[in-house]
Parts: sequence; C-alpha cells; structure tokens
Amino acid sequence: METGKAVFAAGCFWGVEHLFKQLDGVVSTTVGYTGGHVDKPTYDQVKTGTTGHYEAVLVEFDPQKITYEDLVKYFFEIHDFTQEDGQGPDIGPQYRSNIFYLNENQKKIAQQVIMKLLSLGYDVKTGLLPYDRFWPAEDYHQDYYDRTGKGPYCHIHRPINWDGGPDMPRFFPDDFGPTMI
Repeated sequence: METGKAVFAAGCFWGVEHLFKQLDGVVSTTVGYTGGHVDKPTYDQVKTGTTGHYEAVLVEFDPQKITYEDLVKYFFEIHDFTQEDGQGPDIGPQYRSNIFYLNENQKKIAQQVIMKLLSLGYDVKTGLLPYDRFWPAEDYHQDYYDRTGKGPYCHIHRPINWDGGPDMPRFFPDDFGPTMI
C-alpha cells in the first residue's frame, strides 16, 4: 500500500496524535519536533521555546481511505486555530498552530481550506510552512494517552460547518474537565 504523509502542529502533540489516530485511514502517527534550527532536539530543549521547533505530529495515511484535504479539515476541527502562540494552557512558540506541507499540492490544499475558513468568518492564526525535517520525540511521548489512560486536556473534536458560518465556539478550559496534567 502506498501511503501519504502529513505534518501538523496544533499545541501539545499528545492530544493531536490521540485524535488523529482515531481516524479511519490513518496508518500511523509519530509525535516529534519540526521547524527548528537545532538538530536532534530533545523535549527539554524544545520546551524552552528557543529552538524554533514546533511540537508536531507526523501522520501517515492511506489516500484510498482518507484524503489530505480531509486531514487538513480535521486538523482545524481539533484545536483552536484562532489562538496565537499556543493552545489553551500551553503557551509558547513550540505550541503554535501550523501546517507543514510536503509538496506544492499539499500547500495548495491547505491554502484553500484556510481561505474557506476565512470566508466563513474565522480569524485563522495557523501558519503554513514548507516541511524540512522531522525529529521523533522521546519514546515516553509516543502514544502518550494510550499508555497512560489519560485524555487530552486541550484538544477536542468540534466539527465545523464547512458550508455555513462560524459555529465553532472558542475552546475554553472548562470544555476539557479535570484531565489536566
């Protein structure tokens, strides 16, 4: 089977990975770091916010079951793309919302989805950058919620009405309950 790859940053990578893994057509996920200027960064380095990296998820998918456009739309449905410099309680440049495109077709699709959101009245803060390198995070970050039995504290799936106007309320801390770490 020929698979596709996509790279998304939407705050803490644990919740992003957890939600993407639930999609039919997602073959695998890897949490890690991308977009920075340090080779083989560690979590301790990235969490300082000084390496230029984003916490990100590399999604491998079966394009016969799910399209890149579907993944991009879902990405926008699982985080607050109107928040700058972080997600929920996780603040800092490493938690910014960004799509890293692997080719011009992915760039075009991501731009079209962003333009659709803007036309629906959303204030999109998500960036769009070319993919360079992806460094897998330490093993203890992989499949974090599956291993710990905890649930995401700043990610939740909220469908967007792609044919209508803004109907997705902002994410508020109370939406996530007592699962804070």
